[in-house]
Amino acid sequence: MYILFDIGGTKMRVVAADRKKFLVEPVVVTTPKDFGGGIEVLKRIIGNLANGAPIEAIAGGVAGTLNAEKSMLAKSPNLPGWVGHDIKKALVEASKVPVVLENDAALVGLGEAIQGAGRGKNIVVYLTVSTGVGGARIVGGVIDESAHGFEPGHQIIDPDNTLCPTCEGNDLEAYVSGTAIEKRFGKKPFEIHDDAVWDELAKFLAYGLNNTIMHWSPDIIVIGGSMMKDVGIPIPAVRKHLAQIFKLPDIPEIKKAELDDYGGLYGALFYARTHYYY
Repeated sequence: MYILFDIGGTKMRVVAADRKKFLVEPVVVTTPKDFGGGIEVLKRIIGNLANGAPIEAIAGGVAGTLNAEKSMLAKSPNLPGWVGHDIKKALVEASKVPVVLENDAALVGLGEAIQGAGRGKNIVVYLTVSTGVGGARIVGGVIDESAHGFEPGHQIIDPDNTLCPTCEGNDLEAYVSGTAIEKRFGKKPFEIHDDAVWDELAKFLAYGLNNTIMHWSPDIIVIGGSMMKDVGIPIPAVRKHLAQIFKLPDIPEIKKAELDDYGGLYGALFYARTHYYY
């Protein structure tokens, strides 16, 4: 049995699986903002899912930049209370099994590349537009190597805030993330029904995609996250704005993620069965 988890800035998802599939419906809870409370919730859920059965390995993702050893968060705007605490050590001590930790968006990208919207493509870029903005590059069904992780959400798209004087920051996350939109408009994103707002956000996202394509040269871009729901940033509008600024002959295919809220769990499953066997 594997235990798989996905710790996002808003929700924590945990499930038990064999090598092929989930064994139960994933458990979904609100992510505690402090590490102590969060790790206790995670350990309790793991214990309930295992119910005394042997665990082969634990694999999962967490929202933020990991340290070089991939044992803890080095930086996380949405989970600052978890930064600097050894997540891997805490889980190893509690379970006595191997634990692997990855960035949450990288695992969602892996899931989408193998089983979701990017299946069949060699170079897949995944971008999540949610509480924050993250992403990863998947090549040949493997999370690409990096020195410090992938942070496409922190690319600067407007150095002096000319495009958005009311935005608190100048990077892509400050322009299109759910957290940024709630601060800017004083309401939850799903409460906004002004098409002009969503079209402007599509334009901002297109600027980020243009840079990302130029750097990562993907076959396909898969976009997921809460900001891409039915009330959210429309993919056709993103394509429209991207076409107006793109400098190369062909724009890569852009698709909405297909694995909904469980992409990170699927990615963790593929990662676990690649590294651990039983």
